[in-house]
Amino acid sequence: MIKSVNLKKVFTTDEVETTALNNITMEIKEGEFVAIMGPSGCGKSTLLNILGLLDNPSDGEYFFGESEVSRYSERQRAQLRKGSIGFVFQSFNLIDELTVFENVELPLLYLKVPAKERKKTVEAVLERMNIMHRRNHFPQQLSGGQQQRVAISRAIVAKPKVILADEPTGNLDSANGEEVMKLLAELNEEGTTIIMVTHSPYDANYSHRIINLFDGKIVTENIKEQFHI
Repeated sequence: MIKSVNLKKVFTTDEVETTALNNITMEIKEGEFVAIMGPSGCGKSTLLNILGLLDNPSDGEYFFGESEVSRYSERQRAQLRKGSIGFVFQSFNLIDELTVFENVELPLLYLKVPAKERKKTVEAVLERMNIMHRRNHFPQQLSGGQQQRVAISRAIVAKPKVILADEPTGNLDSANGEEVMKLLAELNEEGTTIIMVTHSPYDANYSHRIINLFDGKIVTENIKEQFHI
């Protein structure tokens, strides 16, 4: 489903050239749950940004489904992201001026889903995430755990093929963090491919496979259990 071949990302300023990713070759199958781990500055978030089509690599190939997308324009990347990729961030990235319902509804607006269908779909997701009773509240009126539930609701409302999670429990206490990981595991069991960047060995334990990065390179891969398509 996702495949990279000799993926490289170099950031250049007037004074210095920094290699963030150095010849990353990997494959992630449909329905897998993969954790990406490594120390700060090892390239985890850069890799996630490229996999999520938020950025292009400097060199190498990236296949999303059947398409080689490494040189896509911003417009092409945005088009592919719609409905295909859901994002969950450590900082939630909710829009403060919008209610819970409106935040979750956004991906469906971009997809031009009719209003009646949007309402039905958003309400179903909010019910599932046990956040329906907060539908008219604003993000700052919610706890951290509730905000992350809203963020996950927004990520899954368009039924994407892939969810990319960047430190999804980083701003949560252990109880709320465990709830979020159980939600992600449930989504994975239902067929959603999940790629998660994390510092937490506990969170990584929910995955099928752990990819360890160091200095922009894959140094080890740990397959936790046999994964079948």
